[in-house]
Amino acid sequence: MNLILRWLLFAFAITFVAWIIPGIRVENFFGAMFVCVILALINTFIKPLLQTLTLPISVLTFGLFTLVLNAFLLMFAGWVTPGFVVDGFWSALFGSILLSLFASGINKIHLNEHQHI
Repeated sequence: MNLILRWLLFAFAITFVAWIIPGIRVENFFGAMFVCVILALINTFIKPLLQTLTLPISVLTFGLFTLVLNAFLLMFAGWVTPGFVVDGFWSALFGSILLSLFASGINKIHLNEHQHI
């Protein structure tokens, strides 16, 4: 049940980001739910590999390159997901920052539930 709630909250976050950031569009809420699945797969399988490969750049930029990497991964998600469009780098950068903030909040809600059990 907790996984479904987090999935729905993140889909709402994607819908909100698409509403507020010009250049990011999602067709409908079910499309946002599908984007959640695609982003989870990207973050599980592709992002760790790219983080390892770009570690020297991340160290030199004090971790700021991670923001660029997240933007490119959001653009990739827009490229592979039907009904989800990310028009350019700046939209992807601001969108990925907002999504990271929302994900952080959603994960804290998740952690608090386990602390009370």
